Amino acid sequence: MAYYESFARIYDALMDDVDYDKWAHYLRDIFIRANVQPKSILDLACGTGNITIPMSKLGYQMWGIDISEQMLSVAENKARMQGEKIKFLKQDMRALKLSKSFDAVICACDGINYVLEEEELIKTFQEVHRLLKADGTFIFDISSYYKLKNIIGNNYFIEDKNGIFYCWENEFDENSSTAVMRLNFFVPEGKLYNRIEEVHIQKAYKIQAICDNLLKSGFALLEVLDEFSFIKAYEKSERIFFVAKKI
Repeated sequence: MAYYESFARIYDALMDDVDYDKWAHYLRDIFIRANVQPKSILDLACGTGNITIPMSKLGYQMWGIDISEQMLSVAENKARMQGEKIKFLKQDMRALKLSKSFDAVICACDGINYVLEEEELIKTFQEVHRLLKADGTFIFDISSYYKLKNIIGNNYFIEDKNGIFYCWENEFDENSSTAVMRLNFFVPEGKLYNRIEEVHIQKAYKIQAICDNLLKSGFALLEVLDEFSFIKAYEKSERIFFVAKKI
């Protein structure tokens, strides 16, 4: 599960079209809709802090954990430059070593898709349940089964963005319900290009499997939403948000 090690330094340049402030405001709106007012929030798989920092600016006491030291280093620098006090820690969300409890836990931008086995998914949910205070809220999103199979699928993408050329070759395995993504980045360094190669594997989860495992892990399911809306997720939803409550 050691992803994002090589290209942490170019990640933000590649993702600059994502409206993270909108994402943070949507999460806040979910809290309001659920009639909860969390103060302390743990951000799982926080990456370079693109959700953690905007959430901190909204007034939440944020902690962020990620498995990549390089991504955390970028996150810490960004938070410090923006005057946000956030605790970032290197940890695996499947085996959290925290004693602090939180009002809410979030996991954004496909973090759950990187948990590849059902046993590990249940363990992750159980860890979240352990760290949540009574009646705590758990919000996370996934790239849907439909998206990983039919849009990412067995397709090939080529793009030149912010001076970085990259190609993205994908393969979907229906037997294991996993999408293997082979990424090659060519980053200009003087007159030459530095090649960065990474292989990412994401699990395509169906809605029912997620819901069943949340219930097994001690959660009540509140909502399953189509991305950035309050419409119920449907067959062709590409990003799905789950809202659950500790019971």
